[in-house]
Amino acid sequence: MLKVNFNLGLFINTNFLVPAIFVLFNYEIFCQTIQSYDIVVYGGSSAGISCAIQGSRLDKKVLLIEPGHRIGGLTTGGLGQTDIGNKQAIGGISREFYQNIKSYYQKKENWKWQKRETYRDGGQTTSDLNEDAMWTFEPSAALEVFKDMIRSEKNISLVYSQRLNRKSGVKKKDKKILSIQMESGQIYQSKIFIDATYEGDLMAAAGVSYTVGRESNEYYGESLNGVQTNRVSLSLKKTISMNAVYHNFIEGVDPYIKKGDPKSGLLPFINSGKPEVDGEGDHKIQAYCYRMTLTNHSDNRIQFSRPYGYQELDYELLFRNYEASLGPLEKMYNYGDPLVPWINSKMPNLKTDTNNQKGFSTDFIGQNYLYPEASYEEREKIAELHKKYQQGLMWTLAYHPRIPFQVREIVSQWGTCKDEYESKDGWPSQLYIREARRMISDYVMTQRNCEKLELAEDAIGLAAYGMDSHHVQRYVDLKGYVKNEGNVEAHVADPFPISYRCIVPKKSQARNLLVPICLSASHIAFGSIRMEPVFMVLGQSAAIAASIAIDNDCDLQNVRYEELKLILLKNKQVLQ
Repeated sequence: MLKVNFNLGLFINTNFLVPAIFVLFNYEIFCQTIQSYDIVVYGGSSAGISCAIQGSRLDKKVLLIEPGHRIGGLTTGGLGQTDIGNKQAIGGISREFYQNIKSYYQKKENWKWQKRETYRDGGQTTSDLNEDAMWTFEPSAALEVFKDMIRSEKNISLVYSQRLNRKSGVKKKDKKILSIQMESGQIYQSKIFIDATYEGDLMAAAGVSYTVGRESNEYYGESLNGVQTNRVSLSLKKTISMNAVYHNFIEGVDPYIKKGDPKSGLLPFINSGKPEVDGEGDHKIQAYCYRMTLTNHSDNRIQFSRPYGYQELDYELLFRNYEASLGPLEKMYNYGDPLVPWINSKMPNLKTDTNNQKGFSTDFIGQNYLYPEASYEEREKIAELHKKYQQGLMWTLAYHPRIPFQVREIVSQWGTCKDEYESKDGWPSQLYIREARRMISDYVMTQRNCEKLELAEDAIGLAAYGMDSHHVQRYVDLKGYVKNEGNVEAHVADPFPISYRCIVPKKSQARNLLVPICLSASHIAFGSIRMEPVFMVLGQSAAIAASIAIDNDCDLQNVRYEELKLILLKNKQVLQ
């Protein structure tokens, strides 16, 4: 395709002072090719990779599109401490991945910074030596395993750095997606499309119904949705839930720039308004962060540094939270938690998966509300602000004189890793998108599913993690103190089935699209489902459904569950 830009210029002849009009031709030549596949997977997340592998194994021509430069999403982006709930609920390609992780670490050459026999994992999901799989791993190990799994398949094409044209890049006819176009101009045609992004960009661009934020409890007949201030509550199944109790501030932390003076204004990152009534819905979303990969090995450590534009005032709440302690520093946090505000789970090779803990930590609370609907450029700015905040936090904890000595002594021993990511600062590129858009299809997973008060009869996988939400906002309570709101930690007694219908849009909106990540679920149900192993399970099941629809020349909504179930079980999915 030849693109010609005409620029009109005005030339002044200085000798005769006669204006002369001329045309400048600016030729820009680029190729706009059209490529066709059986299945196009947009998003190189763990779910996307699982989709592609399963599609290939069913002899379908598959294209896997990664909008960025690194595949694997959070699994290769820092989340090496696997959250599951019940390992026996994980089957198929998802379990195969964790089995391959174990094989990777059985090789002596993959233990560079410590000996294999000295490693003991320290997370919530321990890896038993007698198991067939390993559940804790370095991001770089996950990346190698994923690449090997893709290379072993004959029908997968993988492209990087191709972002969807979200404004006009989706072409549809009769409720079917015909093609998608990238910002580069490249067009891909396919029989079936799968949106495996954390944001649901293809789903949204295709005109599929979705929501962002928290529903009210009344909307789906739940008890753990909507606003959750500091309280103890009973779920529908009479399970005790501690809402907004964990990861909160010490009582008595002043929220104002000048202590006790509301006229001085609120400190950074505190919402000026009050939360809605408990259980009411809103469009706010739970906090994001980066899952840092840290090490205390001096030869592999990059010391924490103060980021450009660092503002001490941004961490005043952190200082005041320490200063608010009335007892010994070691006992200043509720429930006997340690002094340092992190969960530092041990990974192989003297590394950690480091996550949020306590009232002021790595979660950048309330600073991500615009992210789901934001443009690519706006998202990059939001992600950069998260990175700057978190880098400043780590430097503050390690070196600032207002931080207790005991904390500085511990944190300063750690730093990011030289050998994990492409960046020179050792920082991951993948922001932890805990929740963004969620589709609204003919079936919505809710708290009733999580508590098995309602059972989906068309299971394509199981979820088993607790109903979990990180904090959503920071506010001033009635006593005039700062508090966090939105945290929910509710136990799920047993694994529960996930419906096929919740990954398929309404037939009136899209007949050949599957959405295994931004699936149809309420905020609180999504909090249980949103785990990387489960996303891989759902990705594999989506590819099987896609294959059946192609072979039978039918819409995804018309795939017979009896046929789907047989192939799911044949491919080692766990359905009950």
